[in-house]
Amino acid sequence: MQLIESNPITSFEDLDLNPILVRTLKNQGIEKPFPIQAATIPDAISGHDILGRGQTGSGKTLAFGLSLLNTIFAMKSAPHRPLALVLAPTRELAQQINEVLHPLARSIGQDTVVIAGGMPYGKQVSALKRGVSILVATPGRLIDLLERNDVKLDSLVVTVLDEADQMADMGFLPAVKQILNQSKKDSQRMLFSATLDRGVDGLVRQYLRNPKQHSIKEIETSKGKMDHYVFVMKQQDKSSIAHQIASRDGKTIFFVRTQRGADRLTDNLAKVGVVAGALHGGKSQSVRTRTLARFKEEGSAVLVATDVAARGIHVDGIDLVVHYDAPADHKDYLHRSGRTARAGEVGRVVTLATQNEQRAMGGITMRAGVEAWVMAMTPMHQKLISITGAKEPSGIPVSQVAVNKVATASKPSPSRKFDKKNRNKRNRRKRFTAER
Repeated sequence: MQLIESNPITSFEDLDLNPILVRTLKNQGIEKPFPIQAATIPDAISGHDILGRGQTGSGKTLAFGLSLLNTIFAMKSAPHRPLALVLAPTRELAQQINEVLHPLARSIGQDTVVIAGGMPYGKQVSALKRGVSILVATPGRLIDLLERNDVKLDSLVVTVLDEADQMADMGFLPAVKQILNQSKKDSQRMLFSATLDRGVDGLVRQYLRNPKQHSIKEIETSKGKMDHYVFVMKQQDKSSIAHQIASRDGKTIFFVRTQRGADRLTDNLAKVGVVAGALHGGKSQSVRTRTLARFKEEGSAVLVATDVAARGIHVDGIDLVVHYDAPADHKDYLHRSGRTARAGEVGRVVTLATQNEQRAMGGITMRAGVEAWVMAMTPMHQKLISITGAKEPSGIPVSQVAVNKVATASKPSPSRKFDKKNRNKRNRRKRFTAER
């Protein structure tokens, strides 16, 4: 596997990409390719299968996206038969990939659609009927549409698997194989993954043909862009310390184990005056989309997320990740921590550990290959302030309306549901009377 250390390519023009794509990138202020883009795009536009190793934030989306768009330029998709497919493990990641690809696709007369669970079928089916070129999909919903005969994969020119190791972790490998088995055997395939274990290596052997392999040196060195800390505290101090960290200036993300834990921490933060958004699989897609959009847009914001969102959150400017609940293993630690120090930025990672968890955290950080500063911590300790920027929260409870305005807006009130139900009944009676 080629290890990418440096590359003489300094602009997208050097990559022989379609000039329209290069111009669209320039209009977005993107002129210099990241190492993974400079390395993989020439091989990809030459038609080779690609095996890419790179962390989140290394520029993978543009690496496969530009190659894919360059390949299908001037092609036309037929109804129900897309030309390109990007598979992602989560809805959030699929949507964020689509945000990158959509304007580039439109610039060359192509279109994209997100195919993911938790979203209405109607828009997705309509796009497929119309003939959309690029699907950005999660495996489960795509399988549903395949079984309904709403989509055929026999015209695919390019298939991309992004975050393949997370798809394996989530149990999607059988679905991924079912999807790949329905695509053209001689079509181009690109697989991007941080690791090649848990069955990903089997996917590579079975479905990629003599792939060009690239591993980004940033995988090894990115850990040095993060400062890692394990704060050891008494159980009774944990909430106070978390509230003080959440009151800091800047983008902060807290990771918890469960959906209930995410909602509980979010509610507790509201009680002390901190507005935070909860992101987990129990929220509707509209709520998750708006919560993530607010987190992106605001300069200082707090997000509380479960592990399912660890790789689905691609937001620049997160300078602090907090493991409120200890991760299950070293891979989860790295996946969570990878939300900061993206694309050359620096960041800090803090784990809130009780005295009983200290030893286990030592093993996790050791297996993760990071050196963490371990220190005893108490509320508003000087080190807590200097490392995280912690502040005392205002103590003024945030109104429930402000905290839950996103959720309230996404759900019809019971009375609206009741009115709609009665209106449907009245309409059915009218139709019955007219037919008689």
